[in-house]
Amino acid sequence: MEDNLVSVDTDLTPAVISYSDRFNVAVPFIDRHLKEGRENKIAIRVHGGGTVTYKTLAEHVNRAGNALVDLGCKRGDRVLMVVKDSAEFYYLFWGAIKAGIIPVPLNTLLRAKDYTYIIENSEATGVIFSPEYLSEVEPAIEKSNHKPNTVLSTDGSGECLAKQMLNASANLNAVTTTANEDCFWLYSSGTTGGPKGVVHAHKDMVVTSQYYGVGILGISEKDTCFSAAKLFFAYGLGNAMTFPLWVGAEAVLLPGPPTPDSCHEIIETYKPTIFYGVPTLYAAQLKSMETNETNNPDLSSIRLCTSAGEALPPDLLKRWMDKTGIPLLDGIGTTEILHIFLSNQIDKIKPGASGLAVPGYEGKIVDGDGKEVPNGETGDLMIKGDSLLKLYWRNPDKTTASIKDGWMYTGDTYYKDDEGFFFCCGRSDDMLKVGGIWCSPVEIENKLVEHPKVLEAAIVGREDDEQLIKPEAFIVLNNPKDAGDVLQKELLEHCKAGLARYKYPRWFNFVEDLPKTATGKIQRFQLRSE
Repeated sequence: MEDNLVSVDTDLTPAVISYSDRFNVAVPFIDRHLKEGRENKIAIRVHGGGTVTYKTLAEHVNRAGNALVDLGCKRGDRVLMVVKDSAEFYYLFWGAIKAGIIPVPLNTLLRAKDYTYIIENSEATGVIFSPEYLSEVEPAIEKSNHKPNTVLSTDGSGECLAKQMLNASANLNAVTTTANEDCFWLYSSGTTGGPKGVVHAHKDMVVTSQYYGVGILGISEKDTCFSAAKLFFAYGLGNAMTFPLWVGAEAVLLPGPPTPDSCHEIIETYKPTIFYGVPTLYAAQLKSMETNETNNPDLSSIRLCTSAGEALPPDLLKRWMDKTGIPLLDGIGTTEILHIFLSNQIDKIKPGASGLAVPGYEGKIVDGDGKEVPNGETGDLMIKGDSLLKLYWRNPDKTTASIKDGWMYTGDTYYKDDEGFFFCCGRSDDMLKVGGIWCSPVEIENKLVEHPKVLEAAIVGREDDEQLIKPEAFIVLNNPKDAGDVLQKELLEHCKAGLARYKYPRWFNFVEDLPKTATGKIQRFQLRSE
């Protein structure tokens, strides 16, 4: 097989993917489109920032890769990216990969202390950032014991990446690598503990794009993708970049924060066909639409929506489908596996379920001894597939504990029904034992969200006066003015009527918002510490 080629046999299920011996993933994702006649097709639309064709994308990727080399970055060096959703994110990410340098996109919502830790942990050679994040990046570098050689903003009046790219060559031959070599890193935010460097190989983006993007979403060159989830984490990276690039589709980027208003504006302006969100956003969008019945957005261009980050409550799914008529596919993915590996499908949607195993992945539920449990019984969710991380950077104990014979412990508690659908019961360390019986916080949260006055809910364990664990509720209301003893009694009866008696919350807290990771996962451990 010719260098840098990937072959996909779609006659089989799952599709069989093979790679040439020499394989740099930037070639099929970037260069291939010029050979296939897409040079004048729009690849990226940036809200408020113009458009980029596939030809311009390829040229700027080459310039970015050459600029990094000219700045002294060498093969295998890490370059941290604190970059907003923009064309520059694409240029830097793929330019680094093509040049054999390892890009490491970081959560742009982090603070200086977090960046300091990651700079030191990764031993990064470079830090490239959007000017908006200077106030956090600059003190992070000052406090770091490791000093990157290259620190540049993406653009600005002084020395910046844009100026370096202008002076760099527009031609770049892909560095010789293999499908299994280190390609890029992501730092897992997780629900507990500090960030962990997750090392991914060149093949991993091909796997997720083909198995989920094509296999589940049916994405094609005709689609336009809009992801409210940002590029800096795994869910957004696939949604807004690798999936559209894999098939020659178009991506719409929103540099600012995703709100119901901004998302509705994007949808009405650019007419995306696939919308990727998280449960919190869907709830907020519904609230906006239900309170502005005379000014609902035109969502008619969308053929399909996806949800991930946190389990999608069945009531929220029903309300979305009733309101919009658009299929909403819930699923679960992780930074370690790069994208969604369990998903509902267009013709197979089961409310409350994360879905079936995506073809190409295997899932099983095991007990504390690693033995598979019968259907209907809860246990630890384990996943097997070709996009699993290579390792956790400088954390061999975590790597060994997480990966067993090609299977990965996800850290989530699940059960599987007789039809093969997987149901989330929460993080394994979030499970509660109430009255000697294991209890899922997600089940109680879903019941609370069914109440028309509740927007979001989180359940944690709290000791009562006799030091026994009972459920405690933290609730965000549609209208904060509804908070009070009367509503508390309503919610108590609502839960008692719809749940096993021991599962009802013993305490209710009405709050403005819930602590979440960048992917929308509730950080219950923060609530437990209050």
